[in-house]
This record gives sequence, C-alpha cells and structure tokens, in this order.
Amino acid sequence: MPYVLSRLLCYNKLMKCRLYLRVGDRVIHTRYSLWGPGEVVEEKHSGLPGGFCLVRILFEDGQERSFINDLNSELCCYFAGIRSIDKFSPWET
Repeated sequence: MPYVLSRLLCYNKLMKCRLYLRVGDRVIHTRYSLWGPGEVVEEKHSGLPGGFCLVRILFEDGQERSFINDLNSELCCYFAGIRSIDKFSPWET
C-alpha cells in the first residue's frame, strides 16, 4: 500500500496544471465574436490528480460560460478559441 500511495503523490506532483487565464483577464472568443469581449470572474481548481481547472467567463452578451483552463489538456479554452487581450507585449509601443 505505501508504494501505491507514493505513486499517487508522485503523479500529483508531475501533473501540475499549466494555467492559461487568471481572474480579471480580459478575453475574446475567436469563433463567436457575437459574444463580445469577456472577463474571467472565477477560477476553480480540483484537488484530485487529473482533475480539471476551470474558469468562468462573463461575456458582454450577459452570459457566463465555463471553460477548462489547463494548457496540458487538449480541451483547454485556448484550443477552443479563447484568446487573452490586454496582455503586455514588448513589441507594441
């Protein structure tokens, strides 16, 4: 049993979420421009290994929508079309 427990702890350390969005980030959706710009209003993190990291985004159309926020997942909001705006870019003056 200690071997299984140590494997689970090791798995949890290796499988950390790579977060894309934080509370307060402004975003747009590349496929649904009618939604308008949105803002991240909530983050939720699972304490279980392999659990989801979710963000709730309030869009200009008045709807709140939830997305997976883990860049290690192929279901991440980035791959679904969510793009962050108002981020610092060293190439812009």
